[in-house]
Amino acid sequence: MGVGDVHAVESVPDCYYVDTGMYDRAEYGTVYIYDTDRPAILDTGIGADREHVFGALDEIGIGREELEYIIPTHVHLDHAGGAGFITAETDADVYVHETGVDFIVDPTRLWEGTKEAVGDRIRFYAEPEPVPADRVHPLEEGDTIDLGAATLDVYHAPGHAFHQAIFHDADAETVFAADAAGIYVPALDAIAETSPPPGFDLEGVIADARLIDDLNPSTICYGHFGPAPADGRIEEYIDLTERWVETIDEMRARLDVAEIAERLTERSETTAVWGERNAGEEIEMNVRGVLRYLERSDGE
Repeated sequence: MGVGDVHAVESVPDCYYVDTGMYDRAEYGTVYIYDTDRPAILDTGIGADREHVFGALDEIGIGREELEYIIPTHVHLDHAGGAGFITAETDADVYVHETGVDFIVDPTRLWEGTKEAVGDRIRFYAEPEPVPADRVHPLEEGDTIDLGAATLDVYHAPGHAFHQAIFHDADAETVFAADAAGIYVPALDAIAETSPPPGFDLEGVIADARLIDDLNPSTICYGHFGPAPADGRIEEYIDLTERWVETIDEMRARLDVAEIAERLTERSETTAVWGERNAGEEIEMNVRGVLRYLERSDGE
């Protein structure tokens, strides 16, 4: 699959996904599009890649005035960075977990926090545009989004970030998992860790993963990247994440952040897929997230 390519989600009627070319690489950033009675997009990309989202809408045949829902799974800018740009060019409103509303209306703090979290990778982002408050609607646990031919049940999943939600299309036995099930790497048919600062919480991450497992999906639609059969994925992710945190915990007494990241990058299979620089930047960010979690745990 190449950047800008649009494919059907085979398990979900009238649902598609587009490769947004996030971080200038294929098979990393996904935006999902429902071509239903009330069309919707789930996630928006990082803003700088919005033309791929608009191109996908054009290819599917959804007009700017027809799009009704923009549904970021959470407000991290790799998922919500395009919200302001897309609302400015469509008639859609934004629906986001209630804890993320303020960041969509005024993304100033989010932009500053993102620059701190992602480091040099900020070069790939566009500074987010605010969304008018009257076009932002809060979601909470237990809500249902009615798209006409499909419905999405809303679940709060705060382990990765306090503002994260996942969405369950029960009829299609599919969960749109945001970052609550890790990163799926199609080239490896494997899961990679995701533990960015500042909100990563191991116990919460495991609880969110168990929530997805309890929904018993046949398909998991990953924010990074694409749909995949659900069988065995959650256990793989939980095991991976527990080992990831244990490894960093063992290293932190004798190595600094950069040294830990360098050693883990050397071991990672993602280097062959994403390139050494991209993989290294991803891993260093995730190391910093785990270290913050461990520091909080030490203080309890």
